[in-house]
Amino acid sequence: MKSHILHTSIMKSIKGLIILALTAITMTVSAQQKFEMDLWNGHAPNNNGDAKDIAKVYVYLPKAQKATGRAIVMCPGGGYGHLSMDNEGKDWASYFNNMGIATIVLKYRMPHGNHEVPISDAEMAIKMVRTMAKSWNINPNDVGIMGFSAGGHLASTIATHSKGDAKPNFQILFYPVITMNTGFTHKGSHDNFLGKNASKKLEKEYSNDLQVTRVTPKAFIALADDDHAVLPTNGVNYYFELYRHDIHASLHVYPSGGHGFGIRPSFRYHSEMLLELKAWLESF
Repeated sequence: MKSHILHTSIMKSIKGLIILALTAITMTVSAQQKFEMDLWNGHAPNNNGDAKDIAKVYVYLPKAQKATGRAIVMCPGGGYGHLSMDNEGKDWASYFNNMGIATIVLKYRMPHGNHEVPISDAEMAIKMVRTMAKSWNINPNDVGIMGFSAGGHLASTIATHSKGDAKPNFQILFYPVITMNTGFTHKGSHDNFLGKNASKKLEKEYSNDLQVTRVTPKAFIALADDDHAVLPTNGVNYYFELYRHDIHASLHVYPSGGHGFGIRPSFRYHSEMLLELKAWLESF
């Protein structure tokens, strides 16, 4: 399986740039609890053909005295064509911060058929969190990834493919695209991520239900039974493979809600969903 870990010498250079760029921010972190920054500082690998598409992170830190050490990197959805940055990203910050969890919302670059682009962004975001763990009051062994729809595909890709400092400790998936099998996938996500004429080999490699192993991180999965945009089969099959490989997972299928409910209060099961997610996070 193709590795997505960047060359060691490149990573050392990038880590140095990150530390320099963040020094001023982290010196005042007790007073400033949220900030944004470019992920790559002008040194992004891979090319999606759009020089204006810059990967960023929006960092929301709980008060130091409340911090549990846990952090979540969030991947908004949007079919790998755009990003729902609020409902599936920034709007979650207060919910997690109130539990003492640092929230890092990732604005990843669109792939335009080059799947390495968002993968490298997501891996770098997790590595960055671990690099800054001490300054941000984060436990480097308690960094999770969360994704919605196509962002759920990206999150589950990182959970099943990435290694070392890029591998998350847990995953949270909301109505995720999981498979690239053309019979069950979300066509727009498939075409934007792999290209319309993707090989069967690539489709299999990024059908993440087929990539689960006994070291895949634990998972929370939330779906709506009436989701007609991304078939619930995606999340259910992923849960089944986690179960089959003895990975602790919690599957929640709500009777209605369609696709893209995120953290909207208008979602009929909004309160129950938040309580269930909180209980799951407090279970480990």
